[in-house]
Amino acid sequence: MTELPLGLTYDDVVLIPQRSTLRSRSEADTTGSFSRRLRLRVPIASANMDTVTEWRMSVALAERGGLGVLHRFMPISEQAEQVLRVKRHEPGYVAEPETIGADATVSAAAERMRSRRVSSLLVVDGEGRLLGILSRRDLRPDGDGTLTVAQRMTPRAQLVTARPGVALDDARALLDRHRLEKLPVVDERDVLRGLITDHDLARLAERPAASRDARGRLLVAAAVGAVGDYRERAAALVEAGADALVIDIAHGHSDLAIAAAERVRADHPQVELVVGNVATAEGARDLAAAGADGVKVGVGPGAACTTRLVAGAGVPQITAVSACARALADTDVPVIADGGIRNSGDLVKALAAGAGCAMIGHLLAGTEESPGETVVRGGQRYKVYRGMASRAAARARWQREHDGEDLDELALAVTPEGVETVVPFRGPVADILRDLAGGLRSGMSYCNARTLDELRANARFMRITEAGRREGLPHGLEALLTASAEPAAAPLDELLR
Repeated sequence: MTELPLGLTYDDVVLIPQRSTLRSRSEADTTGSFSRRLRLRVPIASANMDTVTEWRMSVALAERGGLGVLHRFMPISEQAEQVLRVKRHEPGYVAEPETIGADATVSAAAERMRSRRVSSLLVVDGEGRLLGILSRRDLRPDGDGTLTVAQRMTPRAQLVTARPGVALDDARALLDRHRLEKLPVVDERDVLRGLITDHDLARLAERPAASRDARGRLLVAAAVGAVGDYRERAAALVEAGADALVIDIAHGHSDLAIAAAERVRADHPQVELVVGNVATAEGARDLAAAGADGVKVGVGPGAACTTRLVAGAGVPQITAVSACARALADTDVPVIADGGIRNSGDLVKALAAGAGCAMIGHLLAGTEESPGETVVRGGQRYKVYRGMASRAAARARWQREHDGEDLDELALAVTPEGVETVVPFRGPVADILRDLAGGLRSGMSYCNARTLDELRANARFMRITEAGRREGLPHGLEALLTASAEPAAAPLDELLR
């Protein structure tokens, strides 16, 4: 046996406090990276687990600067519909505005406005071309009720419009310059393709940190597998508007995962692709070479994962994150620290070790927005949480895919690498994100870091003993044991040698 390398996890290290020029935690910019092109104001993504992330969790995270990754353990059509639900939530861009024909009566238009609860209707011809706009102010009494929309509408020649894909800042400038409330979006043939409203843009401004695409829609990622229908699933998710695809496989450094990454990359070159999980520098480099825009790092650190117990395989998370981040340092591919985050201090350490963001499951599983079943025990509320390699999750997948078939053979064949449990109910996800982001800013201030790049550059780690770890926990009076020699402060690279 060759010399054994050292593996460190979050509890094995602390960050050395440094002289700080930050006057307030608010000076710390927590913006991180999920992939090459997806930046998050709060560097947190939710785990793609069936008791953690469906569309409600994705919306809650994106509204507050994070990102939800929809799990794949549902029919393709259902997962695609969940992507659409996120994309349609509080949009700055109305993809399908209410319309009416020019020959309709004004009284019919008034009824449609009341029933659809809108303040205007876009007037189109039979081929969808924009003819004008009819607003509530145009609904004056028309005597015998025979006046048509064409007689009251503002005609196309007087309208200001935009092309599909217009940036929201440009749309805002057009509305302000012309003192408008509505901005129809039309293509080169003048066919109506959408509507941008002053009201919707104002609502967007209320959440400046939200994770949004160029059209103002919330960002959302979605997971696919590496076998079976993964290519069909990926196509449906891209069609629905997913901003990133996550190839989800327990052992990401495998020919199976690499081949899947290469195929999905070739099928959808325009979509961000994240692949994982790996725990070594070689794994990170191979996935990046296969086309990954982000690499998920973590084999065995998850709260509901038992891979290290069952398979005896894995790398402690600080060591894994640091090794993978250093391996990709000459690229623009970030690593995602997936698993093991139990508090904001762990989040700070993961980002200081080189992660672009962290993926979290356990802390989010107990929130209102998670899809896990709510149970009551001893008068207290809990939510079900399970690893996706647990026996319960495997059985649920089998039942969805093989309705009515005998489960006995499955139960005998599956060696679970996860557990099913319950976690305390924790209220809205906004509270969890606020605490994590606040703790991250504190950690950055202790490292004199205004950005995550500065945090990674400035961070100095110290290895600690078990007694040192316990000392950092809330405790009462107790005997203090003094070590014979104080460990020297050092960069993480030196500690891992």
